[in-house]
Amino acid sequence: MNAISNIQLPTISLEDFLKVDIRLGTIIKAQLLEDAKKAAFQLWIDFGEPLGVKRSSAQVGDNYALGELIGRRVAAVVNFEPKLIGKFMSEVMTLGFPDRNGESVLLSVDRAALTGGRLG
Repeated sequence: MNAISNIQLPTISLEDFLKVDIRLGTIIKAQLLEDAKKAAFQLWIDFGEPLGVKRSSAQVGDNYALGELIGRRVAAVVNFEPKLIGKFMSEVMTLGFPDRNGESVLLSVDRAALTGGRLG
């Protein structure tokens, strides 16, 4: 069970929600992140114009092989402050939900949607 489900989260306004910029992108490159404390992948995600390609670190190795990530369309928060993970600068936060074991399953779309489109 996800630890966050056991706590009462504050209510936010629509204005607060709109501060979070969630966009759809396509993973174009993936490789093992060797310097991470917990097994993770380096992802390069193409968000189209004007954002272009952004980098992300994702701990999804329990549910995905490197090869099956290429071409996968995923959602990511693109306006987080960049974070250094080992020697890799993660520029966006790729979004996912926990499976029964608490491991991340990537959030994706099931229909054609605009690359770089904003969640809203």
